[in-house]
Amino acid sequence: MPDFEEIYRLYFADVYRYALALSRDEQTAEEVTQAAFVKALTAIDSFRGECRLRVWLCQIARNQYLSLCREQKRFVGLASEAGDGGIEEAFADREAAVRLHRLLHDLPEPYKEVFSLRTFGELPFGQIGELFGKTESWARVTYFRARQKLKEGLDGT
Repeated sequence: MPDFEEIYRLYFADVYRYALALSRDEQTAEEVTQAAFVKALTAIDSFRGECRLRVWLCQIARNQYLSLCREQKRFVGLASEAGDGGIEEAFADREAAVRLHRLLHDLPEPYKEVFSLRTFGELPFGQIGELFGKTESWARVTYFRARQKLKEGLDGT
């Protein structure tokens, strides 16, 4: 196992991007990332190697983010980002943006998280699948289904 400074240097950017995809807020992502590395430092001896170290660190970051949300009892907003084949264009219209936000909020897991990680976090499908302990194909199918559910919701409302 490399020293912890090396782990931090190698994986900080990945963990930060994951935390940013979850929180959609730079300050929160920084806080979550720092807390995740502190937690990982104290628990590094418990790492069993059953998954990649990056995945383990992202799981810690996810748990830190969920804990932070529970502590603050707050909901995160939906950030707009271009490049998802038209869904983000709905943000141009404020009313459509509110509808899309509600649809995304009501989207069941894992669709909501996979869609957010891909669209807002710009994570590759392979990495998303890894985070869930699934395949890249699973991540692609789940993302496609999430997009379909959002499009159907926009068309139906």
